[in-house]
Amino acid sequence: MKSPSDFELSRRKLLAGSAASIALTAAPSIVNAQVPAVEAAVADVSAVWKVSLTVNGAARGLTLDPRTTLLDALREHLHLTGTKKGCDHGQCGACTVIVGGRRINSCMTLAVMHEGERITTIEGLGTPENMHPMQAAFVKHDGYQCGYCTPGQICSAVAVLDEIKAGIPSHVTTDLKAPPQLSNPELRERMSGNICRCGAYSNIAEAISEVAGRPA
Repeated sequence: MKSPSDFELSRRKLLAGSAASIALTAAPSIVNAQVPAVEAAVADVSAVWKVSLTVNGAARGLTLDPRTTLLDALREHLHLTGTKKGCDHGQCGACTVIVGGRRINSCMTLAVMHEGERITTIEGLGTPENMHPMQAAFVKHDGYQCGYCTPGQICSAVAVLDEIKAGIPSHVTTDLKAPPQLSNPELRERMSGNICRCGAYSNIAEAISEVAGRPA
């Protein structure tokens, strides 16, 4: 007579065999169902989109992979290489540009998301012969040093002054009912997203203060 353990072993074999049979029967249908989805994904990845941007006052039409970042569209497609690629993770601010009057990290947004918007890069602020006041102040106060972060620093600094003029508070604004002041804590907080590995922060602060009309 068979012991209980023998019956348990037979039961396990039966269940394992049944499961294997079901899996083999279902496999072809699962694979066939996945093929159209995979083909659709490949087709979508290879698609291109037409995008219209206004960059530094000029209308620009681009045909892009929809995954192209705004930074890569500016650098690789429009050859506006003043905007720098630093960390490529939105942490250093080297890629800062002004979009619709607000500063953004261009490495963290897709170009197709800005259809029809106005974009200003460092090239649109001024030229060596006719510098923007902020550019001239950075030169005067040696706020650039190695210069790699400078385009993002300047674009951010220009936007900071516009934010303060518009009355937009920051995390360190003490009185939300009063217009924000360009104090040292305010300035440092608003520029904290732009990293200068040369450590020219004090010179950058002096440059921004001069443009704002406050004694450095």
